[in-house]
Amino acid sequence: MWAFPARQDGFGAPGSLVRIPGYPSGANSVLVYFSCADCAVEAEKAAKSGGQIETGKKSVGQYGHIALVIDTEGNIIGLHSMQ
Repeated sequence: MWAFPARQDGFGAPGSLVRIPGYPSGANSVLVYFSCADCAVEAEKAAKSGGQIETGKKSVGQYGHIALVIDTEGNIIGLHSMQ
């Protein structure tokens, strides 16, 4: 993983490059992550709204936690929280 940290007092957006086994380059390999208070709560909301949870909440070390959901059109969306 290679991270692009955020600056609270400057321009730009945080991000990272991550290689995940089972997710080849191309097609749906670029993930947009949305910040939230608790990614497990938001993942459950997505599932209750017709989507599905691809990967439940998991730790990414000092970077907090992530969850991946699939929306009703088949797009994978990332959720990020520090708790």
